[in-house]
Parts: sequence; structure tokens; C-alpha cells
Amino acid sequence: MGDALGAGVEFDWMEDIRRKLGPAGVTDYVEAYGRRGAITDDTQMTLFTAEGLLLADGSADVRAVVDRAYARWLATQGERSSRWPADDRDGGRLAGVPALNERRSPGRTCLSALKAERAGSVAAPINDSKGCGGVMRIAPVGLLGRGYASDPFDLGCELAALTHGHPCGYLAAGAMALIVARLLGGETLDAALDAAEARLAQRPRHAETLGALRAARALAASDAVPGPEAIATLGAGWVAEEALAIGVYGALVARDYAHGVLIAVNHSGDCDSTAAIAGSMLGTMLGVDAIPSAWLAELELRDEIERLAAEWVARFA
Repeated sequence: MGDALGAGVEFDWMEDIRRKLGPAGVTDYVEAYGRRGAITDDTQMTLFTAEGLLLADGSADVRAVVDRAYARWLATQGERSSRWPADDRDGGRLAGVPALNERRSPGRTCLSALKAERAGSVAAPINDSKGCGGVMRIAPVGLLGRGYASDPFDLGCELAALTHGHPCGYLAAGAMALIVARLLGGETLDAALDAAEARLAQRPRHAETLGALRAARALAASDAVPGPEAIATLGAGWVAEEALAIGVYGALVARDYAHGVLIAVNHSGDCDSTAAIAGSMLGTMLGVDAIPSAWLAELELRDEIERLAAEWVARFA
């Protein structure tokens, strides 16, 4: 939902957003890709992450199964994988959904990494990118519940490292996965953030990601009025640690679901990704009933998303 709210403004400066939509900025869907409620590559890749995890079904090599799912997403973008057959479905059906076979501003790093001869990993990075393409798609890892033995932090890092090799690129994803997992388990957001900070502190080259999380918490606890000017102090969200920080900030200051995602979407930067991150956290905490029904009604691929969610609940709940 956060992704769709930001789809029509993700490359705009806040001044332009206000000029176009009014002083409050984004308050509802803005038309993008020829419709209201359109998703972007963020939701596309999140869905393929979820499908890969479903197909892995506890496999010892979850990373390879999800990499294969990403190759299917790559094919929907008109690109070819060097490491998986072009017509490979592996039991997945998302690649056959016509609406998913559209380019929605896919990240260059994701495209190039998935076309490479080998997959990236934490131990053997494929590049030095810390773009937000890893963290924005990783929420399903935190929703695995009891169905997987894998640690959400480590698995989140490894799946993000398939495409993003800088420590910020995968540590932010690991933190995000752990936060969502702790929220799913009933912990408060502050407790989940404490757990994420503790895990980050154990990993090499964690300072930027840990610092970004702490900056978001400090800003939320300050007297600063929530809004674009406050968010600007956290960055623009194009890189992983900033995207995570902005999403966390939106969730921390939220009065309700809508308020939190709108805070996270109204800024100059990668606003669909930051709102997607905030929405994942708030949705896990508050549930689907907290989402405005008018937004649900216009959301692109709602039926397909709910079908996948039903499979997810049957497998992992």
C-alpha cells in the first residue's frame, strides 16, 4: 500500500509534490502507470520474494530458490538471467500474471546483479551497492513465523546480498526482517528495534546502519513536527540505511496506519520504498482492518496479493 501511494511521486522533489497536490502533499493515490493504486518494482519484487519462500518450503538452499524466483521477475522485465533458464517457472505462477509483466522503474542494481554469472552473497559480494533494493523487498522474511528454522536477520541479509553487496545494503534488510518478525511475535516496535540494534552491533561494518536506526528513533522522540523537513535530516531513502530509517520513523510517529505511511511517503526521495517499509511494519502491528478500505479497493493486483497471502497463512501461520 505504501508503495502504491508513492508510485506517482517517487522521483519528485517535495516542493514539486506540494505544488502539484497542495500543502499536505500526498493524501491519496496519485495516478501512475496509467491508473490509481499502481504498484512499482518494490511490490513486484516483494511478491516474488514471498513466492520463492513458499516454493523453498524449508529447503536447505532457500537462497537459491529465491534467486530463481528473482530470475522469473527479471524475465517479466524483459531481461535474461545468466544463471537460470529463460522459461523456468519452478512451480511459480506470478510470472504468468499479465499485470506483473510490466516494467515499473526497476532498480539498475537489481537488474544488473540478477543478470550476472553468479549470485551475490554476504561472504562473496557481487558489488558494493547499498541501494535500497534489498531492504524494500524483504518483509516476507520476517513473516515466516514457525514455518522456517532460518534466523530472519541472517536470511534477510543473505537474500538482500543476492543483489546488494555493501554491508548497509544487506544489514538494513536483515534488520528489517528481524523487526517484522518480532512485531509478528507480538513485541512492541521499540522492543523490535532494540533487538535489531543488538544484532547489528554484532556484525562487521554496522556503524552506518545502526546509526541510521538510532537517528530515526531520536528524531521520533524529539519535538520535531513529523513531516518532510524532519525526514530530510534522515536522508532521502535511495540507500538502504536511509530507507530503513525513514520507514521506521514513519512507523514510530504514526497515529494510525494511514498517518504513518503518509508521513513516510511525503519527502524528497525514494518515497515509495520508504512508505512500503513503514507500511510493512504498521501492517504487521495493526492488521489489514487498519488499512483504509478506499485504498484497498483501488490497489492494483489486490486479488493476486490476497491469493498469495492466503497461501502464506495456510503454510506458515
